[in-house]
Amino acid sequence: MYTLYGNLASRAFRVMWAMEEMGLDYTLVDAGPQSDAVRAVSPLGKIPALDVDGTILTDSVAIMTYLADRHGALTYPAGTLDRARQDGFTERVNDEFDALLWMSARHSFVLPKEHRVPEVKPSLKWEFERNLDRLAQEFEGPFLMGETMTIPDILLGHCLGWAVMAKLPVENPKIEAYGKALRAREAYKAARAKG
Repeated sequence: MYTLYGNLASRAFRVMWAMEEMGLDYTLVDAGPQSDAVRAVSPLGKIPALDVDGTILTDSVAIMTYLADRHGALTYPAGTLDRARQDGFTERVNDEFDALLWMSARHSFVLPKEHRVPEVKPSLKWEFERNLDRLAQEFEGPFLMGETMTIPDILLGHCLGWAVMAKLPVENPKIEAYGKALRAREAYKAARAKG
């Protein structure tokens, strides 16, 4: 049994989705960043936070990686070439998609108004679209690693949904179909329903 702190409108959704894909039992403490509930378990106040037998893990990708390794799901074994390729996709999605979305959010509503630079957002949209098109050229599907769904699929699937909310273009037909297939998964729907 795990206890996850976070909410659907955050990176905690990735962890919920991964846990649903793995069929894990967990309790969700619906809490936002810097809330009293989160700060009580994690001094940084960031979400998601996962309580594993009294140890608190943070960072959505680190949590998903731990769970995947522990339960032998959504991952290839450590030390294999497939795992190295998988980790490469994870880092790429973090660098080329998540980072751009977070930067757009920071300059839209996260930072205090006097520190926002709205003029950066068109370049972020351009870079996001370019990165999607480059990824689509390499993508054979149905998942990033071919026939096996892994952590970077959940990460990218979440980023694609975030992009729609942030009004960043997701207009590549191959990537649109991939995102639609991910959202049709029962585990995705179950995670949405729990929140």
